[in-house]
Amino acid sequence: MDDDEPVFRRSRWGTNRYVYNSRNPLGRALIVAAVLALVALMLLMANRAGPFAPSPDPDDPGPPDRPLPHRSFPATAPAAPGATTPDTGP
Repeated sequence: MDDDEPVFRRSRWGTNRYVYNSRNPLGRALIVAAVLALVALMLLMANRAGPFAPSPDPDDPGPPDRPLPHRSFPATAPAAPGATTPDTGP
């Protein structure tokens, strides 16, 4: 490992961007720190914690006691065969 390696180097993808140089110890540490920060943010988002927590609503009684129904379940009980509903008629 050469101590004269720069922390950033030009991208080889044909753009004028700079990327972390993994041959430099500081560049390698920045790569690890960026990955850990991304993982921490994803966990906070998944758990709706920290800055991603919903704002408290004074009228909200809290989470429901039962989970929400699955999308494949009907929202209401199916009507009995031959029954009429107000919007469909006889």
